[in-house]
Amino acid sequence: MSENNFIDLPEDVKYAVILKGIDENVIKKISIENNEPYWMLEHRLKSLEIFNNISMPTWGPDISDLNFDDVIFFAKPEAMEKYAKDWEQVDPKIKEKFERLGIPDAERKYLAGAGGQYDSSMVYHKIKDKWSQKGIIFEDMNEALHKHEDLVKKYFMKLVGPSDHKFSALHGAVWSGGTFIYIPKGIKLEEPLQAYFRMNTANGGQFEHTLIIVEDDAKCDYIEGCSAPKFDSRALHAGCVEIFVGKNSKMRYSSVENWSLDTYNLNTKRSIIQTNGYMEWIGGNLGSGKTMLYPMTILKGDNSKADHLGIAFAGEGQVQDTGAKVLHIGKNTSSNIGQVIYQNYIHDELNFL
Repeated sequence: MSENNFIDLPEDVKYAVILKGIDENVIKKISIENNEPYWMLEHRLKSLEIFNNISMPTWGPDISDLNFDDVIFFAKPEAMEKYAKDWEQVDPKIKEKFERLGIPDAERKYLAGAGGQYDSSMVYHKIKDKWSQKGIIFEDMNEALHKHEDLVKKYFMKLVGPSDHKFSALHGAVWSGGTFIYIPKGIKLEEPLQAYFRMNTANGGQFEHTLIIVEDDAKCDYIEGCSAPKFDSRALHAGCVEIFVGKNSKMRYSSVENWSLDTYNLNTKRSIIQTNGYMEWIGGNLGSGKTMLYPMTILKGDNSKADHLGIAFAGEGQVQDTGAKVLHIGKNTSSNIGQVIYQNYIHDELNFL
């Protein structure tokens, strides 16, 4: 743990707050920076206690060289008290990186809404009026915590609990940003929503939380992308995805994760499906030095279904421990799991991003 949690980084983007290492003091500062209700601070501190008492995983690739004291757990760019709703209001240096990824152009052409997160803070977020007028909520998680506190409190980390494993506990303690989606009963979203998460600090950590609630007789399509440049220093991604799918509803979650070879990608994703519901996962992993990722579907309702398709690319210096899990509880449930791994892949670090 650094004596001074607030440090400077040689970076083209200026930061208002940088917190390195993890202890109770850091957790409280994260909560203060996000202006959170007291129950969330209690959740963070309880998660930290669990994290400190759980051993590192003994399965998957060797991650024993991960030093939590070296990780930057919170990085907030300057002038980011609230995200922009117009790309012209975004810091030009940050905006340029998202433009190279094609996010603004994709939003204009076919997305129902888009969000962009830079390190620990959302820099842009917007949903088209025609969908918000139908009652659909598409928000940054930090903002959703303030605007829709009761709804967030009802579902937040109820599907993936802090006690599941060491990195879900870590996530519960240090999470920042992410996506909140709520699709009301009977509403079918016909255009995809998309969020992109950029980790851009050396020794950086990103811990976004994605919470999606699809009520009965509804439909949602969400795309998530992630990337990070190479710094020749260890970085950590430990995000969390929770998806609740109601009766007779459909949900498609697609993600492309292109972290640098410096990154440990230790993500947790889980969904629960009610009667006659359908969940589709599509995932691509072509970055990170070490990945442990096993999206899970709980088929709770009768006649519920799930499809998992994962594509992983691995080259020199990469370990991809990926797969999927499905728990069949309801009657007449069905699932398909497909996993494709390409070896000897030459990874482009995409430093220009």
